[in-house]
Amino acid sequence: MALDLAIRPILSTLTRHRIAAGLIVLEVALALTVVCHALHMMAVRVAMLNQPTGLAETELVNIEVRAIAPIEQADALTQEDLRRLRALPGVQGVSISNQFVYSGNNNNSTVNTEANNQGARVGASYYSGDEHFLAVHGLRLIAGRNFRVDELQKAATVFSNPNARVPGVIVNRHLAAQLFPGQEPSRAVGKPIWIYGDQPIAILGVVDELTHTDPRGRRDAPAFIAPLLENFRTGGYVLRVEPGRQQAVLREAAQLIREIDPRRSVGRGRTLLEMRSEYFAEDRAMTGLLAGVCAALLAVTAFGIVGLASFWVEQRTRMIGVRRALGATRAQIRRYFQVENALLCGAGVLLGVLGAVAVSHFIMQPQGAPALPWLYLPVGALLLMGLGQLAVLAPARKAADLPAAAAMRA
Repeated sequence: MALDLAIRPILSTLTRHRIAAGLIVLEVALALTVVCHALHMMAVRVAMLNQPTGLAETELVNIEVRAIAPIEQADALTQEDLRRLRALPGVQGVSISNQFVYSGNNNNSTVNTEANNQGARVGASYYSGDEHFLAVHGLRLIAGRNFRVDELQKAATVFSNPNARVPGVIVNRHLAAQLFPGQEPSRAVGKPIWIYGDQPIAILGVVDELTHTDPRGRRDAPAFIAPLLENFRTGGYVLRVEPGRQQAVLREAAQLIREIDPRRSVGRGRTLLEMRSEYFAEDRAMTGLLAGVCAALLAVTAFGIVGLASFWVEQRTRMIGVRRALGATRAQIRRYFQVENALLCGAGVLLGVLGAVAVSHFIMQPQGAPALPWLYLPVGALLLMGLGQLAVLAPARKAADLPAAAAMRA
């Protein structure tokens, strides 16, 4: 049998070096298990970092205002703020809401399809907004209509009155799908739901995307917008600004609000891109850390293969000389070590696949993590097999280049 097809001599040699061979197998198995899960976690985080919010993020800025002395007529002051903020150069629209995306605050409410908490029951993030809310945030209606001015009510009045009547709300498509499964989101328009008290509320419209304020892991979270008017004490201003004007508008807006009433302070205004960057800072750091772990583990595995192969070349110098004297070519000597490495890495890959599946099933999934997609197993296997061949290439070439006479004298 030709040398490049003779597996039995390779196996016989490996059985005489069980410990060294076993260490390489275990190293490859561990690398495959860790790399598969690390790549999966990186992919999940990258998808989360790039998930759409449905908002005009590059154009939005948020401003929070706080009173530093007793102030009456907060609603009237808020309307004056809105009127004058809309007149600032570069401002395309202004609204006020109870919460912002990436801000850390989180308001939720239960939505029912029948009265008295009957029927489908869904917990949803709720935003309060006026007739400018959709245009300012850049939300796209896929069905229904926007709020009318006569439908707006003060938020404080609604929450203090158990019998308050809210005429309608706008829901995102995820809430429509959960309330009325099996139906197109557009079919939800006009249907009654129950949120505040015992009175039904009509669904006036459906927006394509409206993310949760804490979007990490909540890509398909249900949310709705209620026609409730906040004031500067209970909400914050959202400004849609022409590109390149955000910082200038933030400075002008802060000065304007203090001029309207100096008994108020303006918190640090931020663009939504800045808020997004701060919100996902830990996820970006974790992605970088996982990439570093993968690179380090693959490097250690490669160096281990190189070291062991180089050691075996030194130990088998006389064997190489004998084979060269019997007519083995350089290509056959090189292929001998490559096949030997492929057998070791192949055993490690098989063991690593079992380890990756076991870790996913018994450790990751019980903790709420998504199951490891099967695609990562062949990708990881090919990566480790290719790495093994690259790592053994230099020692194999060194062995193939040994002159037969010199090898026999060793």
